[in-house]
This record gives sequence, structure tokens and C-alpha cells, in this order.
Amino acid sequence: MINVSRLAGRWGLVGLWLAFCWLASGCKTADSDPKLGGAAEPGGAQFASVSPAGLTNNATNDLSLDALHVGDKITVEFSDTAVNFPPREERIKEDGTITLLEGKTFVASGKTRRQLENEIHDFYVPRYYLKMTVSVQQQKETQFYYVRGEVKIAGRQVYISRIRVLGAIGSAGDFTDFARKTAVQVIRANGLKITINAKKALRDSSLDLEIFPGDTVYVPRRGPLW
Repeated sequence: MINVSRLAGRWGLVGLWLAFCWLASGCKTADSDPKLGGAAEPGGAQFASVSPAGLTNNATNDLSLDALHVGDKITVEFSDTAVNFPPREERIKEDGTITLLEGKTFVASGKTRRQLENEIHDFYVPRYYLKMTVSVQQQKETQFYYVRGEVKIAGRQVYISRIRVLGAIGSAGDFTDFARKTAVQVIRANGLKITINAKKALRDSSLDLEIFPGDTVYVPRRGPLW
């Protein structure tokens, strides 16, 4: 005679096992794909996560406006030390560095005054001095940028306040009729070259690069139309 209760118990276990396998298989299709770093949709579309570092952050970029640049003249003062040091006047060299006490070279270009102060302090204290206060001041002097090529008034322009590529070209009388607006070059004081499309920058202000003292904006001549 068949033991009904025992048979039902066995089939109940089998049913639970099948249900578990089905749920495990279903969950797998909805899990994130570790290779892509994002979630997988049931239809197969993958959505990869994007690191914030890869995004353009205007607020972060604006911090560069306070940064030191090649050619800037700064004064570095050391105080609260056992020895009195005279202020050091340094102009940031082409490689972006300055040289201070003990012949130590620091990269100054691209850093804010506060960042440079902290780096200088952390190097000397306590390696050479038990205590030290560092102050970095940027000396105010007439600074320039340059606009060359196919503009109406090419030459040196006085850097008065924040300005971008299109503004710099405007300060030089605007483009000539022969300007190649899609390949404007921004040449940084350290030699870095960046090509921008001025037509696109006119529509999208995020493409209109900031110009710093010592930079050159070069507008090339467009080729023949035939």
C-alpha cells in the first residue's frame, strides 16, 4: 500500500528545489554585470556606471581660476622658525616649479596658494624645522595674453579679468573673413596646445576655454574653397 503522506513529502521537497532553482536563475539575469560596472536589463541592454571623475564639472574647473601659472611672480614668507629667513621672491619657471630652502624644488603651477603653502610646510616640518608658518602671495603686475593669426587686430592684450577664447578673439577685433573657426588653437604658457571649434563654442559655453596670462590664441587661415 502506498504511503501517501511520505510521497507528498518527497514531491514537496522536489517542488521546493525546483522553485529555488527558478528563482536563482531569474535573479542572475537581473544582477549587475561586474565587467561593465552597471545593471543589466532583462532585455539585455547594459548600463555602465560613469565615474564622476570622467564628467565635466564646471564648479571644479572654476577652481583653476585661482591656481598659479607659469610666469606668475610670487613671494614666499617663512615665519615662526628659530632662524629668520628673508622673503623669497620667485617667478614660476617654464617647467612650473620654484626652488626654495635647502634647494628643494616644488611644483607651483596648477596649484592654489593654499595648496602650495601646505605642501611647503609639510616638506620642511618636522624634517628640517620643528615649527614653521608658510605664506605664499602672488605679486600683482601687468599680465598679458596674445591673439594671433586671422583676427583683425593681432597682438598682445592686457589681461584685466577673467576671459575666454571667444572674448579674447573679440578683444582682437574678431575673426577675419579668412579665419578657420573650427580649428582655433589655445597655446598655454607651458606649451600645451588645445584645439577648439569656435562655432561649437558659440553654441556651447562649456567648450569656450578659459584664457590665462601668458596664453596665446591662434586662429589659422582656412584653405582654398576649390
